[in-house]
Amino acid sequence: MSENNHIMCPLVSSRSLAMNPLLIPEAYIIGAQPLCSQLVGLSQGQKKLCQLYQDHMQYIGEGAKTGIRECQYQFRHRRWNCSTVDNSSVFGRVILPSLSICVHVHAGFSEAGVVNAVSRACREGELSSCGCSRAARPKDLPRDWLWGGCGDNLNYGYRFSKEFVDAREREKSYPKGSYESARLLMNLHNNEAGRRTVSDLAHVSCKCHGVSGSCSLKTCWLQLADFRKVGDALKEKYDSAAAMKLNSRGKLVQLHSKFNAPTNHDLVYLESSPDYCLKNQSTGSLGTVGRLCNKTSEGMDGCELMCCGRGYDQYKAQIVERCHCKFHWCCYVKCKRCTKIVDQFVCK
Repeated sequence: MSENNHIMCPLVSSRSLAMNPLLIPEAYIIGAQPLCSQLVGLSQGQKKLCQLYQDHMQYIGEGAKTGIRECQYQFRHRRWNCSTVDNSSVFGRVILPSLSICVHVHAGFSEAGVVNAVSRACREGELSSCGCSRAARPKDLPRDWLWGGCGDNLNYGYRFSKEFVDAREREKSYPKGSYESARLLMNLHNNEAGRRTVSDLAHVSCKCHGVSGSCSLKTCWLQLADFRKVGDALKEKYDSAAAMKLNSRGKLVQLHSKFNAPTNHDLVYLESSPDYCLKNQSTGSLGTVGRLCNKTSEGMDGCELMCCGRGYDQYKAQIVERCHCKFHWCCYVKCKRCTKIVDQFVCK
């Protein structure tokens, strides 16, 4: 039984290190500049960029990690929940040799995370080669509103992320018409979709000035959306991703012509995923044995679908939660901690 054509994708770290452009060991990003030659999985072009922009590497790693965390949140109710087979730290997208469907999830989320992190690091003065946004004043901004607050530098974050992450794909060379060449094109397409999702959701933010909050004057700047909104958008793109194939000219084309052709803002994939009901080291699947499920849900988080028809066990669990919260003037909320016993259901 399969969730649908492309619901799940495993994340593998240990056997894919050499293929991953964003695996940055924490030892190198905390408290010290990274040693570019020792970072696992960088291509030659990426090593050169690392040497030129060492202060960027921390934010590339943090951004990719943010993307993975958001992926795990978005897929928390799916059989594949963006988890990993082992407990290694994962920074960035991981490419599996046999399941290209996986890549379009991580490429989008991780690329978006990198754009987000680098853009904000510029605004916060953490990078030597960029500062606040220099985006052009929006044409529809009222004349008496000032444009020039310190905004997120989306333009720089977008360009640097594209240069760094895409460098790995552009350095590869595969025979025309091969599966590897199709996957390369898919990676580049989905990298761009992740970047554009961040860009599309960026918005103008303003602050009022004036006597007693009269808001007689406003200062406005470009601000990135909360990353949860980016995650929500990527999840929607994932659920509507387009199946692609390689044509005789070596170009990706849509497999089903009756649908609208995907744009640079959409995610695409080459092949469907298996159901990931059982643990499988070769695909990176943890399976769903031991996963919590919702007995009353008919969705993917429901016990019937989550447990792949194997059934489930019920047990009592003690949970602690905030309760009896009261607002105190001024200005905080004080709560007690209550313990209660609940029924939980776990896949066999």
